Amino acid sequence: MADAGRHDPDTAGRAPWRSVRARAALGSVLAVALFLGVGSIVFVGLFSATLRSGVEQSAAAEAESVSAQLTDADATTLPADDGRLLVLLEDGRVVDRTDDEIELPTPVPDGDSFVAVVDDESVLFASEDLEVDGRDLVVLAGRSLEETDDAVGLVGVLLLVAVPVLVVLIGALTWLLVGRALAPVERIRREVSELGAGELHRRIDLPATGDEIGRLAGTMNALLGRLEDAQTAQRRFVSDASHELRSPLAVIRQYAEVASLHPDRVDTAELSATVLVEGARMQTLVESLLLLAKLDEGATGAGRHALDVDDLLLAEAGRLRSVGGLRVESSSVAAARVDGDEALLARVVRNLVDNAARHARSVVRLGCSSDGRSVRIAVEDDGPGVPVELRARVFERFVRLDESRSRDAGGSGLGLAIVADVVRVHGGSVELVDSGLGGAAFIVTLPASPAS
Repeated sequence: MADAGRHDPDTAGRAPWRSVRARAALGSVLAVALFLGVGSIVFVGLFSATLRSGVEQSAAAEAESVSAQLTDADATTLPADDGRLLVLLEDGRVVDRTDDEIELPTPVPDGDSFVAVVDDESVLFASEDLEVDGRDLVVLAGRSLEETDDAVGLVGVLLLVAVPVLVVLIGALTWLLVGRALAPVERIRREVSELGAGELHRRIDLPATGDEIGRLAGTMNALLGRLEDAQTAQRRFVSDASHELRSPLAVIRQYAEVASLHPDRVDTAELSATVLVEGARMQTLVESLLLLAKLDEGATGAGRHALDVDDLLLAEAGRLRSVGGLRVESSSVAAARVDGDEALLARVVRNLVDNAARHARSVVRLGCSSDGRSVRIAVEDDGPGVPVELRARVFERFVRLDESRSRDAGGSGLGLAIVADVVRVHGGSVELVDSGLGGAAFIVTLPASPAS
């Protein structure tokens, strides 16, 4: 059941026109309207020009034909009226015409063609020069533009009706198609918005489209899986941390209660020693938890600088020798420099050395080397080792293996987890392999310092 306080991010106050569907439809309508509008204007202009050019060519051909007839007949009278619109001019004056209704503008326009009105109709006249009996004449042949204007007007009306209809159809089709395409996205959004903090195990149904939306659903499922894993790890971490802190607190409380109820059974020195030991254990555990929390947030200390890894290893070798009980081999420690946080890397080395000392029978071997690109740190022991199938788990938090190797005296199960996280934030890697001594070997690889 959904959490009571959960709300859909798709609030009611969102403007509908801001949706992808509305913007896609509006964008397609504007684009198509602009394209068709400009295209229609250009088309009507070209169509009109083409028709007018045809009329002009026809009138010019007729004027040329009549001019040839007059020249051949050496006449200055136009042929009998057969419905043609002809005018014969001399010095801009009308000499003859086939229709008394023909009224030319005064003066007659110059050029090969012009438009005049005859019987309330637009007529295009084409001219042709000729010479008869030494007289310079001009023949004008006219063609009505009524059919041309009607055709252009009809095309304009059709486009004026068709373009808006087509624009509306395109907008509606875009609205429909985009809505259908985004329907799975809306379903995914709705399913995700309904998920509560305790429902991360649920998954989104993958659409059978095989397209980007299907990949989006797969990505959302992968994200939910990572969130579920993180939540599970967090809960396990809190549970394990609570369990680890409960043990020293229980010991301290038990001794305190016994000392309070039976002062004669517990002396002050024993109580003080117990509180100090368990308090130190709690302090170590809390510090480790804080360090892991910082590493989870990406924190790597106050700053990084070039440092000598061999110095860290030799310092730990000296500390371990001072404790006694084990033979410490450090002849394989060679000069090596990395860029990193000295405190964190020193913690890595110490945790590995303490882990090796805890499980070694008699020998701990330390070594490091550099090839200019990477630095290799090795910490080995001659203990019982770790089975191959369990080696990946030793770097998990609060993990204690059932083998004798994992019976840590005072260990919290966080040392190797800290090693893995510190190495990770420094861009390196750590692995557990078999040691030549017969036990386990922890191999840390870090990028070498450019200054080395």
